[in-house]
Amino acid sequence: MDEDSLISPFLISFLRSAFAFVFVLPLLVVIPAEKAMAFQDVTKKHLVESKITHKSEKNTVDPLRTTTNPYSIPKQESVSKTKRVKLPRALVKKSKKFHPIIVKAADRHQVDSDLVKAIIMAESGYNPQAISKYGAKGLMQLMPRTAKALGVKDSFDPVHNINGGVKYLKQLLGQFNHNVKFALAAYNAGSAKVRKHKGIPPIKATHCFIRKVFEYYHYYKNETASETGNV
Repeated sequence: MDEDSLISPFLISFLRSAFAFVFVLPLLVVIPAEKAMAFQDVTKKHLVESKITHKSEKNTVDPLRTTTNPYSIPKQESVSKTKRVKLPRALVKKSKKFHPIIVKAADRHQVDSDLVKAIIMAESGYNPQAISKYGAKGLMQLMPRTAKALGVKDSFDPVHNINGGVKYLKQLLGQFNHNVKFALAAYNAGSAKVRKHKGIPPIKATHCFIRKVFEYYHYYKNETASETGNV
């Protein structure tokens, strides 16, 4: 065997090793590194999206749930900017004779009596014989079908009308998770419309009704506080 035949295998082996070291090894290192970087990017993106989603969920308020207290208007609603109203003395005197009936019905159904007083003022102005152009009757303006469903025998009888109206209000408060504004909107325009619009429907008369009820509510709430000395 000559010298050239001995050198050639060594040269070939050396060149193969050098090639592997220079070209193949970096590829083996770079590919996993690229995969690792890609994994880090995906993980980072997922964490950012999770934080955004969590923040969004935290700041989201269910439009059909503002409070679980069935006895009075929530604080955030009761302190809203409403116009102060002053009722004529004759109307105040006229309304007072119905207050014992209202308080009794409100206590029975665990509803704020001042809210009931405000609804009656907005609906009929305390006229037990009131009839709307749509056929709603009595102090709380019950539609014939609604009155029948509530078991009201005589919508013009103050006791029957108020008990039926308060019972209906209680049902609406329960239906809309004690969101008073939604319950009032349903009382005025129907619960189907509130569900359809996922809130107060875009009806001028309904918005006006809610505003009036809140104005009267503040009046009666202040009156109750004055009578009990809790001003």
